[in-house]
Amino acid sequence: MIIIADGGSTKTNWCLVNEEGKKIYFNTEGYNPYFVSEEYIISSLKESLPIDLQIDKITEVNYYGAGCSTQEKRDHVKRAMSAVFTSATVNIGHDLLAAARALLGTNEGFAAILGTGTNTCIYDGKDVVNNIDSGAYILGDEGSGCYIGKKLLTDYLRGYMPEAVRELFWETYKLTPDDVNEQVYTKPLANRFCASFSKFVYDNNVHIEYSRNLVRTSFEDFFKNLVTRYPDYQKYTFNCIGSVGYNFRNVLEELVIENGMTVGNIIRSPIDDLVKFHLNQAAALKA
Repeated sequence: MIIIADGGSTKTNWCLVNEEGKKIYFNTEGYNPYFVSEEYIISSLKESLPIDLQIDKITEVNYYGAGCSTQEKRDHVKRAMSAVFTSATVNIGHDLLAAARALLGTNEGFAAILGTGTNTCIYDGKDVVNNIDSGAYILGDEGSGCYIGKKLLTDYLRGYMPEAVRELFWETYKLTPDDVNEQVYTKPLANRFCASFSKFVYDNNVHIEYSRNLVRTSFEDFFKNLVTRYPDYQKYTFNCIGSVGYNFRNVLEELVIENGMTVGNIIRSPIDDLVKFHLNQAAALKA
């Protein structure tokens, strides 16, 4: 049995393919090695994996994760995964490679992630060949759920929200400005905290213009600082994975066209296409 997993900073989507080829899906939290220790990953997996999962029969784990861009961070996650999946060969890759493989298969092109965080690349059909550093949630991550959430929280702290939005925000979360600052500056996983408010923007129809402008300016920064910085970016279709890109795709598609690109695939999660990629690769090796 093999496992393919796509891990963001907030959530990991898993797919077990058993000996009969049946696919079994489940979720755990995300395990970005910049924010969680090996011990935390091991403990979380032992608590979160399905109780009927036959771990000793799993022979291969292919895990793609946010934050796994360097060998050091991949080793960090691999040690934790190997401590749980003790009978398996564990392969760790970056979630950006997962996105590219899911969106483009073996074709070259542009691929992006717009979820809790942001990432972008040019893919040659095998590997990521050009990647502009996203800057992560403090220095960058333009267009991400965290970026949208930070803009919303800044407006709340400064009193810039329309009154109807501010009232709804208070009714929904009961957070004082001091509560917000404490969560962001003294508590762990501030990126997840900020990103959680992108749902408020998506669900909120009290002031459509305000919400739409918040999302649009976030995506404008995403294109200005990341997408348009790739040489000859307009020759590629725009392909994107992630809940933020998917949920706000009507606004995103406007920016794609305005920046001279053609809309390609915009999907919520790569897991189905990633599983298909691995099964196709396995079949090709047997042929």
